[in-house]
Amino acid sequence: MTENAQQQPTAPTSELPTQYAPAEVEGTLYERWVERGYFAADAKSEKPPYTIVIPPPNVTGSLHLGHAFQHTLMDALTRRKRMQGYEALWLPGMDHAGIATQNKVEQQLAEEGKSRQDLGREEFVERVWQWKEEYGGRILGQMRRLGDGVDWSRERFTMDEGLSEAVLTIFKKLYDDELIYRAERIINWCPRCLTAISDIEVEYQEDDGELVSIKYGEGDETLVVATTRAETMLGDTAVAVHPDDERYKHLLGKRIKLPLTDRTIPVVADAHVDPEFGTGAVKVTPAHDPNDFEIGQRHGLESLTVMDERGVITVHGPFQGLDRFEARSTIVAALREQGRIVAEKRPYVHSVGHCSRCKTTIEPRLSMQWWVKVGPLAKAAGDAVRDGRVEIHPKEMSKRYFDWVDNMHDWCISRQLWWGHRIPVWYGPDGEVVCVGPNEEPPGTEAEGWTQDSDVLDTWFSSGLWPFSTLGWPERTPDLEKFYSTDVLLTGHDIIFFWVARMMMFGLYAMDGEIPFKTIALTGLVRDEHGKKMSKSNPNSVDPLDWMDAYGADAVRFTLARGANPGADVPIGEDWVQASRNFANKIWNATRFALMNGATVEGPLPDPSEMSATDRWILSRLNKTVAEVDAFYEDFQFAKLSDSLFHYAWDEVFDWYVELSKTTFIAGGPAAEVSKRVLGEVLDVTLKLLHPVVPFVTETLWTTLTGGESLVIAEWPTDSGFRDSGAEREIETLQQVITEVRRFRADQGLQPGQRVPARLALDGTALAPHEAAIRQLLRLQPEGDDFTATATLPVAGAQVALDLSGTIDVAAERKRLAKDLAAAEKEKAQANAKLGNEAFLAKAPDQVVDKIRTRLAKADEDIARIQSQLERLPAA
Repeated sequence: MTENAQQQPTAPTSELPTQYAPAEVEGTLYERWVERGYFAADAKSEKPPYTIVIPPPNVTGSLHLGHAFQHTLMDALTRRKRMQGYEALWLPGMDHAGIATQNKVEQQLAEEGKSRQDLGREEFVERVWQWKEEYGGRILGQMRRLGDGVDWSRERFTMDEGLSEAVLTIFKKLYDDELIYRAERIINWCPRCLTAISDIEVEYQEDDGELVSIKYGEGDETLVVATTRAETMLGDTAVAVHPDDERYKHLLGKRIKLPLTDRTIPVVADAHVDPEFGTGAVKVTPAHDPNDFEIGQRHGLESLTVMDERGVITVHGPFQGLDRFEARSTIVAALREQGRIVAEKRPYVHSVGHCSRCKTTIEPRLSMQWWVKVGPLAKAAGDAVRDGRVEIHPKEMSKRYFDWVDNMHDWCISRQLWWGHRIPVWYGPDGEVVCVGPNEEPPGTEAEGWTQDSDVLDTWFSSGLWPFSTLGWPERTPDLEKFYSTDVLLTGHDIIFFWVARMMMFGLYAMDGEIPFKTIALTGLVRDEHGKKMSKSNPNSVDPLDWMDAYGADAVRFTLARGANPGADVPIGEDWVQASRNFANKIWNATRFALMNGATVEGPLPDPSEMSATDRWILSRLNKTVAEVDAFYEDFQFAKLSDSLFHYAWDEVFDWYVELSKTTFIAGGPAAEVSKRVLGEVLDVTLKLLHPVVPFVTETLWTTLTGGESLVIAEWPTDSGFRDSGAEREIETLQQVITEVRRFRADQGLQPGQRVPARLALDGTALAPHEAAIRQLLRLQPEGDDFTATATLPVAGAQVALDLSGTIDVAAERKRLAKDLAAAEKEKAQANAKLGNEAFLAKAPDQVVDKIRTRLAKADEDIARIQSQLERLPAA
C-alpha cells in the first residue's frame, strides 16, 4: 500500500451527488485526460518503457463487442503500468482495409450510376481518400467513448506517408534478397471483388451441391470421374490414376476423348490419386484446381483457363458466355443427353470456400501474382517462440501457432485493386523488371514504354509492419529506440494466421532479429449469453454503444473483463452488464457513506496497536488482494483479477467493513478516528486497484475522496506485507455468527429490519468486543425484564438467545413447515421408488435417471433444512 500522506495531502474537495450518472461524467473526464496529456508517452523519459500497439481496426469499421473486449484489456494493462511508473505507450491507428474500403466507395459510385473504370485509377483513389476523411475512422471517436487511454498524438494510418515508406522499403529489401518473386500459380479468386485473396481470407461452409459421375473416352478405353464442378471439365487436360491401380494399367499413356469437345487428353499415373476413393480416376484441370495444378506441373500438362475473372465461360461455343453456375447445369444436361452421366447425387453437401468479405463462392484460378517466399521467415518466427524469446499466452495456444508457421505456404501478396500500396515494380519495353525503392525514381516514363505494375499489396502486408513502422522505421527514431520491442500483443486467437505470424516474420526480418513483442496474449471471441456466435445477421448482435448509453462505459468494461479467461470465448448478456452497473453504484454509495462519516487519507496510518480487529482485518485482506491482483495481471488472468476485486470490494469492504464501522462511528471517540483513517486508506487503494478496468467512476470518487489530481497518474498500490491472521480469524468468526443468525431470522419469516429481543453470551470468546456490532447488524434489542428465550443458537462458541414471542405466529409457522416437510418426504419417496425399480432403470435414458437422482438429493436437503427450522422454533 502507498503512503497517501505523502502523495495526496489534501482533504476531500466536495460532496458527491446522491446517484452516479455515467453520462454526466464520462465524456468530460476523458477529454480532461487527453487535454492534460496523461496518455502521451515521452521517448526522452528515463522511465522504463511499456508498449502496446493496437490491432488497427479497419477504417470502415465501427466499435463492436469484440473491439470493446480487447480494448478494455489493453487499456487495463497500460493504465496499470502507467500507475506503476512506466512510460506507457498504447499506440492507436487504423488499417486502410483494401477490399472493404474499395467496396464501400464502389457502392457509392454504383448509386450514382458509375463504376471505378468511369473515373479512372487516379480519380478513384482520390475519391477513396475523400471517403476516408468524411466517413472513415468513426471507430476512433467510439474508442474515446469506451475510455481508451491511447496516445492520440501518435495515431497512425497504414496509408500515411511514413507507413507507405516503410512498405516500399521492406518490399525492396525482400525483393533484393529474393524473398519476393512473381509467378503464375493457382490462387483463390473472388469473382465479385475481382481480386486474389489469401487462403486465410477464405471461409469454408457446408453448401448443397451436386456430385456427378461422368464417363470419359470411348469403347474399351473409358473410365469414370466424379466432380462437383462439371463446368471445369472444359479445361481438363488429363485424367490421373494411381500408378499401382491395375484397373487402368492398360490406359496409361493413351489419350481418350474428352466429352463435349473435339480434344483428346492423356491418362497419366500420379501418386497423389487415392485409388480407394470413388472410381480411383480423377479429372485434371490445372488452371482451375490447386491439386490439379501440381499434377500438371509434374507431368508437363497444358493449363487451359476456361473462365474469365467474373466466372463466365470463355471457351467452347455452346457454353461460351454462360455464368459458371449456369454453365454447370447446362453442361450436365448436355452430358446426360449424350449418355455420359453415370450417376448423380443431389443434394451433395460439401465444404465450399467463400470470400470472407462478400461471401461469394471462391473460384480457384491460375494467375500471375506476386509472392513472398515464407520459408526462412516462417522458420525464424517459429524459432523465436521455441527458444523463449516470445511467449504465447496461454501456452496451449502455441500448438496452433506452430501448426501454421511450420506448414506455411508461400504468401500471395498481390491484389487486383486500386486502393492500397501499389506494387513498386516497373516493366520496361524490352521485358525489363525493376523494383523501385523509396526516394528512387522510376526507370523510365510511359512514353518510353515503362509501366508500373497495376496491382496493390495485400492489406496484411502493411499491417504486418505495424509494431515497428508506427514507431518510425525505417528511420532509427527516438520512438523506435525507446518503445521497440513492444511488450504485449493482445489479440484474438482467430487472427494468429492473418496478423500475428505476419508481424513475427516481418519484425524479425526488418529489425535484424529483434522480436516485435515479448508476449502474445491471445483472447477468445465474444459470444452471447448462450455461447452462440454474435453476428450482424443474427438477432443476438449487440451494439456496445447502446449498452454504454444505458449502463455506462464502466459497466460494459467490467462485464467484459470478468469474462476474460485466457484464450477462452467470452459469453455476455445484458443482465450481466446491469449487474456491473449495480457494482458501480455500490462503489459510489459506499464512498458517499465514507465521505459523510469523515473518512480521510490525511496523515499516516495509525499503528496497528491502535486499531480494532476489524481495522486490522480489512487492511490484512486489502494487502492480500493487492498481491493477488498483481499476480493475476502478470498472468493475464483478467477474469480472476476482476472477480477478486469484485468480491473484495463488494463482500468485504462494502458489505462487512462499512457496516461494522457504522457502530464505531456512532460511538465516536479515538476508535472512530482510527477507523476513519483506515476506511480512507481502504477506499483509496481499492479505487486504485479498480481504476484500470473501471476508470470513470473510480476517477470521480478518488479525486473527491483524496483531492488528488487524477488516478491516471496516481501511484499503483503495493503490498506492504501487513498481515494479521488473528484478526482475520476473529472477523471470520464474527461473520459466521451474523450469517447464521440472519439465516435463522429469514427462516422464521422475520423482516430484515424487525427488531428482536436477544441475550448474547459472548464472554470468553473473541466476539466479546463486537457485541455492539452484532446487535446493530442483526437488529437485536437488549433483553427486557420479561425476556423469554424461545430459541437459542449456539454459534462459534457463543450463544445467541432470541425471544420470538410476539414476533411470529409459532403455531402457524409450525403448520406451514409441517406441510412443506410432508411435500419433501413425498418427493423423496417417489424418487426412491423409481430408483429402486430395476425395470425402470433398464429402460430409462441416462439423463432421466440423473434428473431423478438430482430430485432425490434436493428432497433430502429440503427435509434436513425444514427439520432444523422446526427444532429451532419455540414451543407452541
